[in-house]
Amino acid sequence: MMSNAYSAGKGYITIITKDGPVKLLVEYAITPAEKAKGLMHRKSLPKKQGMLFIYQKPRAITMWMKNTPLSLDMFFINHKGRIRRIEEKTEPNSTRQIHSGGRVSAVLELAAGSAEDFGISVGDQVILQN
Repeated sequence: MMSNAYSAGKGYITIITKDGPVKLLVEYAITPAEKAKGLMHRKSLPKKQGMLFIYQKPRAITMWMKNTPLSLDMFFINHKGRIRRIEEKTEPNSTRQIHSGGRVSAVLELAAGSAEDFGISVGDQVILQN
């Protein structure tokens, strides 16, 4: 899944679900500053758009919702591009730690309800578009 061919800023990913492919527009969070800011202070997030946090080496990740007024679904993605864990409908502005449940290479954040709306499940394949 991971490659160095990211166009700066935004790109498309496709998630292969049991119901078929779901194409999403994502903002890339690659630098430490981009990852720290994430989706903080955003008041809206269109369906089929989100943020993809990319890590150079697989690691255990901890996220939180501080200063994030939106409820999100978080998808923790392993180094093979498979969804390892899903945290659905996070609590806005919460400082509760949300753990990846193991080593991951990326985290995808979408609007709350996206997992259910698009039929996205643990084990689904995530593919970066070039």
